[in-house]
Amino acid sequence: MSHQLPDVQAASPDVTVGLSQVGVTGVDKLVKIAREGKRPIVLTAEFEVFVDLPGWRKGADMSRNMEVIDEILEDATREEAYQVEEVCGEAAERLLERHDYTSKAEVSMEAEFMRREQTPASDRETQHTVDIVASATATEEGTREEIGARVTGMTVCPCSQGMSTARAKQTLEDLGVEEETITAFLDEVPQPGHSQRGHATLTVEAGGDPSVDLNDIIDIARDSMSARIYNLAKRPDEDHMTYAAHADAKFVEDCVRALAEGVVDEFDHLDDDAVITMSQSNDESIHQHNAHAERVVEMGTLRDEVAD
Repeated sequence: MSHQLPDVQAASPDVTVGLSQVGVTGVDKLVKIAREGKRPIVLTAEFEVFVDLPGWRKGADMSRNMEVIDEILEDATREEAYQVEEVCGEAAERLLERHDYTSKAEVSMEAEFMRREQTPASDRETQHTVDIVASATATEEGTREEIGARVTGMTVCPCSQGMSTARAKQTLEDLGVEEETITAFLDEVPQPGHSQRGHATLTVEAGGDPSVDLNDIIDIARDSMSARIYNLAKRPDEDHMTYAAHADAKFVEDCVRALAEGVVDEFDHLDDDAVITMSQSNDESIHQHNAHAERVVEMGTLRDEVAD
C-alpha cells in the first residue's frame, strides 16, 4: 500500500491538494493472543496506522496525533485478544472516533508467530516460523478486517521434471528395459526437476470479523506448494521432503490454484463479498529471475470458479 503525502504544512496556503493519507509506520507493540486453557501467546507486532487527510486541512497535527495513536494502540493491545485482526479493528474504529476530520482509518500489523510441530519422518518435535499479517479499515459505513499469513515451502518445476523423465525413459529403453517396467518405475520414482523455495501468502478480508482460524490459513498456505519444509530435518526427513516435492511438482500458478481450492474447501461459510488474496513467489534456483503469481477475488466468484 502506498501512502504519499505532499509537504502540506510547508505548502502555500492557497494550495489545496486532494485527499491523502497520513500516519505512522514502524510502531512496535506487544500483542497477547488468548488461548482456551493455555497461556496466551505474546507477539512482538509492528503496526502501521493511517487516517485520511482532507484536502482542505493544511496540517496533520502529527505530534498530537502520535500521542493519540500511541494511546489507542496501547489500549487495544493491553488486554488479551482471541484474534489479531480484532486488535486492528478496535484501533481503527477508535482512530475514526478521535479524528473528527477524517472519513477513514486504517491499521495494519505484522508479527512473527511460532508453531510447534513434528518432523514428517523422524517424528522429532520442532518449531516453524510464520509471518502473520492483519489489518482493518474503519469508515462511517463500518469496519472490514483482514487476517492472513506468509509461509515458506518447496516447489519443483514440472517442465524441468518432464525433461528429466524423458531422458530417464530414453536411457532405460536403450538399456533394453521393457516398456511396462519403465512405466511402472517412472510412476513410482519421480524424476528430478529444479526446485526452489516458495513463499505463499493467503489473506481473508470481510466485513467485521472474517470468522476464520489463523491456523487453518497457515495450513492451507503450507499445503499449496509441492511440499512443506521443516526447521529440523534429519536424513529421513530430507528424503521425505524431497520425494514429496518431486511427486507433486507445481508451477507458481498451480500453487495459487491450490490456495483457491483450499480456501473453498475450508472456508465455504464465508459471505460472497469476502475478499481473498492469494499469492505465490518462488526464489528460482536455475534462473536469475523469480516467479510470481497472484489473485485477488471475492469469495462468491472464487466459489463458482472452483465448482466449475
